[in-house]
Amino acid sequence: MSAAKDWEQRIGKQRDWVWRGWQVRYSFLWPPDKRGKERPPLIFLHGFGACIEHWRHNLPVLSQQHPVYALDLLGFGASRKVSTDYTIDLWVQQVYDFWRSFVGHPVVLVGNSIGSLVCTAAAATYPEMVCGLVLVNLPDVSLRQEMIPRWLQPTVTAVKSLVASPPLLKLLFQLLRRPSIVRRCASVAYPNSSRVTEELVEILATPAQDEGATGTFAALGRSVNRPNFSPSVSKILPSLTVPILLVWGTEDRMVPPSLAPRFTKLNPLICLRELAGAGHCPHDECPDEFNAIFLDWLELTYSQT
Repeated sequence: MSAAKDWEQRIGKQRDWVWRGWQVRYSFLWPPDKRGKERPPLIFLHGFGACIEHWRHNLPVLSQQHPVYALDLLGFGASRKVSTDYTIDLWVQQVYDFWRSFVGHPVVLVGNSIGSLVCTAAAATYPEMVCGLVLVNLPDVSLRQEMIPRWLQPTVTAVKSLVASPPLLKLLFQLLRRPSIVRRCASVAYPNSSRVTEELVEILATPAQDEGATGTFAALGRSVNRPNFSPSVSKILPSLTVPILLVWGTEDRMVPPSLAPRFTKLNPLICLRELAGAGHCPHDECPDEFNAIFLDWLELTYSQT
């Protein structure tokens, strides 16, 4: 079997789509039977610095029961690296236009980390698009400021402004995109170091070599510190009226696991499932457990569909 064919079976058929003049990559996989094809489709959105391949342990399994799509957000993966003002709303618009172009009926949005933030905002902005959410280690950028003592906030703001300067960001990126550094960074997200494989490092490091990647990193660095980068998850969650599966690794060192029960209290439709020992990417760290939880929730939620 060729390497290309192997990846096709793991992440689906890959296609390019032109959105607002920019090339975007997506993939898709179909269930083997008619009943599966009639179930709600799933759209997968990766986390910061990741890509479609980060779902390689999930897409083949979940596509046995539902049509699945995966999308490289603009600036990541094999999508175009552009220097623009990145915001959660920009990616929400990308997902919505993708949905209008290729799906057209309600889907379950699935996201990890910043991808789950995009899913949450998309459900609030375009409720006609969404019939369910699966949110994996959901961050809330608006709470970051709350966790910093008021007296320390001016200093933190000054440091952020310095680090967000384009020359410094570009210099930093030259260091960060080295595979050895990518491995170290991944080890922060993955408590179980054995899960940081050569394949994972290659998946995370390869897009950083693309044309325009340095400028994109600088643009992202500037954008994430702006007040309009992201809406407040804590304000959005109470307004959502679709079933929500919230999955969290209990050893997440990037987004506090203590947020999980806090979010659960905001909406009775949230079903929380914690994965002991997993970190920021439980779908990739313990895919068998994650897939089983996901499939059980899908069956319970959409068995009549």
